[in-house]
Amino acid sequence: MFERPPTGQSAVIVHLAFGLDEYDEADREFHELVTSAGGEVLAHVGGSRRTPDPRYFVGGGKVDEIAELVVEHGAELVVFNHDLSPSQERNLEKRLNARVLDRAGLILDIFAARARSHEGKLQVELAQLQHLATRLVRGWSHLERQKGGIGLRGPGETQLETDRRLLNERIKMLRQRLEKVSARREQGRSARRRARTPIVSLVGYTNAGKSTLFNRLTGEDIYAADQLFATLDPTLRRMDVPVGEPLIVADTVGFIRDLPHELVAAFKATLEETREADVLLHVIDAADVERRAHAREVNNVLAEIGAGEVAQIEVLNKVDLIEGESPRIETDAHGRPLRVWLSAASGDGVDELRAVLSDFCNPDMIAGVLRVPAANGRLRSALFELGVVDEESYDDDGASRLNVTASQGDLERIVAQAGLAFDDVLVERRAARIAGSGVASSAAPSTYTP
Repeated sequence: MFERPPTGQSAVIVHLAFGLDEYDEADREFHELVTSAGGEVLAHVGGSRRTPDPRYFVGGGKVDEIAELVVEHGAELVVFNHDLSPSQERNLEKRLNARVLDRAGLILDIFAARARSHEGKLQVELAQLQHLATRLVRGWSHLERQKGGIGLRGPGETQLETDRRLLNERIKMLRQRLEKVSARREQGRSARRRARTPIVSLVGYTNAGKSTLFNRLTGEDIYAADQLFATLDPTLRRMDVPVGEPLIVADTVGFIRDLPHELVAAFKATLEETREADVLLHVIDAADVERRAHAREVNNVLAEIGAGEVAQIEVLNKVDLIEGESPRIETDAHGRPLRVWLSAASGDGVDELRAVLSDFCNPDMIAGVLRVPAANGRLRSALFELGVVDEESYDDDGASRLNVTASQGDLERIVAQAGLAFDDVLVERRAARIAGSGVASSAAPSTYTP
């Protein structure tokens, strides 16, 4: 008979190196994960191995070391920064007499604590049950109703079989509910496609500042905190831009290295917002020394969910924490934006990001000078009513010279209604707004290495 030990908050944490160059950063992140889950770290066990031990994941000597620390500190929990097999988890619990949790279980626990919406709770529960399904093996044998021997054979199934059947039924029901959620989301996306409303999806490593930036762009006040996975539930809000129709901005769950596959599968409905976006804003913590590694992890997950080919603009956030850095826009040789440096906390550079998104999501926008004859005051009034006039001056003959930034289609329509030819009215095409936005624009990065 095997009873799993009770769980708790006080923990001994275990993180081994398997030839990884980023051990220190992964170790720091592991500490943050445990504390984000509400755990109290009593002791840390490190070390290195070539390959995991098939029975305990760690070697026999390391198991003894962990057991001594559990007894010494009175720890209730041992957390591994690795994925353990069900048999390894059971063997360790028997040997250590403490509840054992692997990395996937730890992240699932954090997600369960942070989910707020009905959809988010369904997604997390599905991921937890899928993870638990692999661990229903001889853990509750004392509850079996089938017994050997004369007079002890029961008609029912074992408790293990009952648990597995009930669990599979619950998983099936959750999937059906999430399919309905996915269908509703698809209806919303279809409506936005019919309305030709561009979608901007925020993606990035957890705690890179996505939710803070989302609040700046939309004027919302969704929860944002300096912690891992502060926000789980997807949020879509409208964002006004300098020119053109408003955009829809979607805030998504943050990514992390070795994100459990159960979570990627369970959050499929949420992540579809990312795959269907017109452009991804990849938010990167510019002050993080591991930003390149984190960016790679995000791109790996994007490729896994089928969003690897979606257009992407990098947003280097937290420039206020880097000495000598300031908000700016980096462009390629053709003037297309590649990166926007800004501070979501202070708001510096956010307006420039709006201008970049306005240009990107409205590709037929033009900036130019229209010469409107003095006799055609109706055309002049229509342009001012449309709100596209940036500046006005006059020629010697009284004709208006209007600096405008607007959709070429809108301008052609208004000019045609006035009985004029657009090519005759348009006398000059100005540079794109990005070049004159007031924020430095460069064709080459300064301190960032992609």
